[in-house]
Amino acid sequence: MVQSFNEPFLPLTVPAEPDEAEPQALTGRLPSYIADHRQRLRDRFMQGGGAALADYELLELVLFRAIPRQDVKPLARLLLDTFGDFNRVVAASHARLQMVKGAGPAVVLELKLLEAAAQRMMRARVMQKPVLSSWDALLDHCHTTMAHRETEQFRVLFLDRKNVLIADEEQASGTVDHVPVYPREIVKRALELNASALILVHNHPSGDPTPSDADLSMTRQVWDACEALGLKLHDHLIIGKSRELSFRSQGYL
Repeated sequence: MVQSFNEPFLPLTVPAEPDEAEPQALTGRLPSYIADHRQRLRDRFMQGGGAALADYELLELVLFRAIPRQDVKPLARLLLDTFGDFNRVVAASHARLQMVKGAGPAVVLELKLLEAAAQRMMRARVMQKPVLSSWDALLDHCHTTMAHRETEQFRVLFLDRKNVLIADEEQASGTVDHVPVYPREIVKRALELNASALILVHNHPSGDPTPSDADLSMTRQVWDACEALGLKLHDHLIIGKSRELSFRSQGYL
């Protein structure tokens, strides 16, 4: 079993889980070198924002709440070394995070809360807005939600007659290179929502958004199902690590 951090939590916080225990957890007053370091980071952040901090320092600030009475710099650096960058740390799965020594349930909770908040903020920029006038925000939303996932996810964006985004729903999730998609279920859901048009979105965990033969075939099946019911398939976006591919702009639709 992976050994991880634990320490008494400050008042008004959720108690640490037992499997976050560290044999010599600090008690009583924080040593000055830890307290001073934490305050310096907080001050730098308040004065200069996130740009004033390195990735590991910003991650330390996130970890302060989860581990309030220990030096969290080693864990911050270990998480970055393990996953590669700040985004991948926050987007890592619960299971992968808990494999890292020191990343117990309280740490995972803080990281997943941060991920959910980021996704909620990006989603608010595009929901109930015309897609064509907020296309860049829509792409940002898709990248925030999907670009750093370790497995494929398939989402459908449902639009009304004025191309206003009325729903963004996950339809399926799969493995590192495959996700099952059922065209009949997609058009059925579109009719339930009284949608007039769709945008398909899925990610490639490899980072390369080039469509596979299976991607092309599935898109054609969804196109045919939409045509039969008077729905419009506007686009299919494949989200890679740093860029996306549009079927429409590439001539696949």
